[in-house]
Amino acid sequence: MSMILRLPILTFHALDDLPSVTSFSPELFRFGLSMLHEHGYRTMSLLEAVECLRMKKPFPEKSFVMTFDDGYETVYQVAFPILQNYGMCATIFLTVGKKGNQKMGERLPSLEGHSMLNWHEIREMKQVGMEFGAHTLTHPDLTRLPRDQMEEEVSESKKIIENILGVPVFCFAYPYGRYNEHVREFVQQHFTCASSDRLGFVTPHSTLYTLERVDAYYLRSDRLFRLMLTRWFSWYIWACSIPRWIRCKVKNNFELRRSHFG
Repeated sequence: MSMILRLPILTFHALDDLPSVTSFSPELFRFGLSMLHEHGYRTMSLLEAVECLRMKKPFPEKSFVMTFDDGYETVYQVAFPILQNYGMCATIFLTVGKKGNQKMGERLPSLEGHSMLNWHEIREMKQVGMEFGAHTLTHPDLTRLPRDQMEEEVSESKKIIENILGVPVFCFAYPYGRYNEHVREFVQQHFTCASSDRLGFVTPHSTLYTLERVDAYYLRSDRLFRLMLTRWFSWYIWACSIPRWIRCKVKNNFELRRSHFG
């Protein structure tokens, strides 16, 4: 089998037709996975990809990782049957809510008005190979919290998922992709890897606790999704990452100046 040194981690949120940056068309999702399957692409779990990084091994050719952030109900209603149809897997990062939200039929706390998964659906998906990671209790910007609250959001979300599913949780995703040194260090104490919002591909130079991903926002048409089949895909993502990097730098500098001057 041929091997590669660049691996895309595709990131989705809700699969619906709402006018939101976190929404992705169900029909386009179905088209994209059908196209990738037809051309011989296969999914790896996030942990499989991390093991390649840790062992300094290249990734299998035509492989990619699929992740879903937050835990929207559409992951079960829309994505799950399509993934099963093509023999694909995904890692789903759950925002689980406080300890009171653990009844099997009760849905996870709503985010931005969306209906979320319940634990029955989560367990069913786990039983057929879907991987689950933690995405905090309440989806805050961890860099803006007092240290004790930040630690609770990270560690308690992991414990809740492990207690209900009865399996270890190894993967974490930073809400909004935001982290600082303290957040990253604490996450490193509890997880094997963490996904950021850094736009790009995972390579041998990637850091296990700030893994790059490709947000589905950049695949929002048939033509853009088809780029995954070509050598231009990496150039396209690189070009998209430049203005994104500039916006992040400007925002961070503004926030630093604001905090400095009060």
